[in-house]
Amino acid sequence: MSEQTYEEDDERRPRLLTNLQVLGFVWRRWMEQPRRFVAVTGLFLLGTFCELAIPWAAGGLVDAVAAPTRVAKTAWTAWATLSTLYVFYYASRLSAFRTMNYFSSSAMDRLVREGFARVQAFSADWHASSFAGATVRKVTRAMWGFDAATDAVILMLTPTLIVLGGLAISIAVRWPAVGLFVAGVIVFFIIFQLLMIKFFIRPVNLKSNALDTRIGAALADAISGNPVVKGFGAEAREEARFAQTADAWRRAVSRTWNRFNILSMGSNVLMVSLQAGLTGLLIWRWSDGQASAGDVAFAITAFMLMQGYLRNFNETLRTLQRGLDDVLDVAQFLRTEPQLADAPDAPAFTGQEGEIVFENVTFGYENQAQHLYQDFNLTIRPGERVALVGPTGAGKSTFVKLIQRLYDVQEGRILIDGQDIARVTQGTLRRAIATVPQDPALFHRAIGENIAYARPDATQGEVELAAWRARAHEFISILPNGYGTLVGERGVKLSGGERQRVAIARAFLADAPILVLDEATSSLDVATERQVQAATEELMAGRTTIVIAHRLSTIRSADRILVFEDGRIVEEGRHADLVARGGAYARLHAVTEG
Repeated sequence: MSEQTYEEDDERRPRLLTNLQVLGFVWRRWMEQPRRFVAVTGLFLLGTFCELAIPWAAGGLVDAVAAPTRVAKTAWTAWATLSTLYVFYYASRLSAFRTMNYFSSSAMDRLVREGFARVQAFSADWHASSFAGATVRKVTRAMWGFDAATDAVILMLTPTLIVLGGLAISIAVRWPAVGLFVAGVIVFFIIFQLLMIKFFIRPVNLKSNALDTRIGAALADAISGNPVVKGFGAEAREEARFAQTADAWRRAVSRTWNRFNILSMGSNVLMVSLQAGLTGLLIWRWSDGQASAGDVAFAITAFMLMQGYLRNFNETLRTLQRGLDDVLDVAQFLRTEPQLADAPDAPAFTGQEGEIVFENVTFGYENQAQHLYQDFNLTIRPGERVALVGPTGAGKSTFVKLIQRLYDVQEGRILIDGQDIARVTQGTLRRAIATVPQDPALFHRAIGENIAYARPDATQGEVELAAWRARAHEFISILPNGYGTLVGERGVKLSGGERQRVAIARAFLADAPILVLDEATSSLDVATERQVQAATEELMAGRTTIVIAHRLSTIRSADRILVFEDGRIVEEGRHADLVARGGAYARLHAVTEG
């Protein structure tokens, strides 16, 4: 299969933000801590200005010790000045780094939490269309990308520009021609670097980042499907498949690094030109008697200082570009509004009866040519047990997704206990609907914590009571750590029946007025099925229950059976009446039970 298996749909990907837009995003994060930002930048600027003065102090010391009169006081004063500058330089930078540790870690913490919250807020459809591993990679990479971009701008780029600009100006004040030469080389150097980064480096860097994301997606896909891999003895096949992705990343990142090497070569040529020109011009001035030995020492010291910054300028821009590219995905996440958002003044859902009403509902999925539901109307009474049957794609699962507001309808409205579900908060709405899916997904946490997920404030006694009612307490009690036993990713350490009973215990604890059962016994053995059926029968008591049925024998006691075809209800009634009618339900019954 092609490498594009791990790429997300290009039509869903928003237009890439520019470097300035991402830098603006980083700036806004800095401004969330204005006092620390001012302290960090102030300390670094103090250190930078001290560093800027060092070449002049070094030149003064050389002039003092080279003077024919040999005035010791002047020499010692020059020495003290140079030493004091170094003391202030190191003290200010040490204090700046200490302050920056708190500044950066706080901003990184806030960024990763905001990124996680925004991803959580995206719709079920967005998550279904995205690789979980790729999303994780993007969020965690952004945290470290922010740190890299912050270091590049505050620690390296700002001092670089101040030192280079300050030295060029101070040289120009004393020797205009020399200063003009230095300023010209520096400006050309910076423009050369910026243009190369934008047009030569960034395109390949974005590609290598995309392949880095693809590696995370490929790993997550294969590791989460490890039972299937082992079941087909396909380890070698998966290794070969992953090797293709890793090899594509290797080629892309090698190309990126090689382009940075080309950039470094150009930078070195410019630095040699600056060294030869600056020192040559000062020696020329010395030979004309317009510069002293200290001035030549200043030129050498100034070049050594500029050389260090210029040499790091390439790496600084590289770090900055990589950091901005790493932050890019989360910056775009935070600019993307959730597909299903609560209204600003949305109240909490407060219903307890469980009445469900569809009023003239029209709904279709984004990529479908026509609507699945068209002017759909239905009322489910409080406490009623309703079964949904029909062929695949008839609209049964969509019905449940709509009452949970995993999608918004295009026309009409859905009411639960008289409240328009589009106008209440999604979290409170979904907490009023307990779901037991056909294949429950558990967190890789303790069994007790998985049950209590429905109600985190539940006591241990309430958790155990829910497990007892779900016929789960017995098997949990014999586990080595009881309710503290870890269940593995998605609950893989438990059998299918055990996972079902944990999910039912979770639903008991939720105590929601509406219950959705997605054929909770379809893949269980006979003994386990009886246990689960007994638990679900008790769970349904006093609740509005919607059962998505695949085996019709499990819904004989339903108050009403709704037969779906192409988003329409073509028949409804009780089991015996529908069988006797000889219509669509009778045909399904004959096929599934025959």
